[in-house]
Amino acid sequence: MRRLILLVPLAIFLGIALFLYRGLFLDPAELPSALIGKPLPAFSLPAVDLPGTTYSEADLKGPALVNVWATWCVACKVEHPVLNALAGRGVVIYGVNYKDETAAAQTWLKDFHNPYRLNVADVQGSLGLDLGVYGAPETFLIDKHGVIRHKYVGVIDERVWREQLAALYQGLVDE
Repeated sequence: MRRLILLVPLAIFLGIALFLYRGLFLDPAELPSALIGKPLPAFSLPAVDLPGTTYSEADLKGPALVNVWATWCVACKVEHPVLNALAGRGVVIYGVNYKDETAAAQTWLKDFHNPYRLNVADVQGSLGLDLGVYGAPETFLIDKHGVIRHKYVGVIDERVWREQLAALYQGLVDE
């Protein structure tokens, strides 16, 4: 009986070690989303760059990338030139300016160029909350019906585009 009691801590330790070991091989950019296969959440939010204009989920026509970004996000500044290049190649990108000041976002887009077909000001973070956003940047791939088909967390660079997202996007374009 004493030996069994001594084995309990060892068993607990091995269980925790196995759990942590498994975590070493998980990709943090592949956070699961309960919204895959579901339409974009309903929203009605102002435009970043068109005062008096309000957008809703019906305005986001796919296939497209829906990019969650902010001026306070250092990684977004790294990602932005790639988004401009993708937009220049005809990739449809919509922006969700997340928990940011609209004036700062307008200045950013003027200074660093605007890759977005339209840009939603999510000042309170309500759309981000409905999308399950952890932070910025995060990008959703939507189909022609506005259904979320993929979620990518992190910076989209040329390698990520080429190896992970381009084929998914093109598959939706070809549908």
